[in-house]
Amino acid sequence: MLVYGTEALILAEVDIPSLRVIQETELSDAEWVRSRYEQLALINGKKMNAVCHGQLYQNRMSKSFNKTVKPRQFALGQLVLKKIFPHQDEAKGKVSPNWQGSYMVHRVLTGGELIL
Repeated sequence: MLVYGTEALILAEVDIPSLRVIQETELSDAEWVRSRYEQLALINGKKMNAVCHGQLYQNRMSKSFNKTVKPRQFALGQLVLKKIFPHQDEAKGKVSPNWQGSYMVHRVLTGGELIL
């Protein structure tokens, strides 16, 4: 207050006016309500932009991934290998095999699921 002649404000008070800031700027209640409504409308617009951006990003990622996927059809009686994932108990270390056994396909379900 000694340097600038007014009381110092926190940055958040400048962005979101507190009662003290409203009294100093002498805003009427109608003007304050209108400005708050405009700020809320901007927030909704920003939220919609973020949602659209997220959806576009997901679409780009899925298109990129689907380019490398090779669709495979399995038939009854066909022999297949089962992948061992790192979090499974069968994964013993760095030099252990990545695949397990040779399994026979007994049933093919919708969505590419197999019963071995």
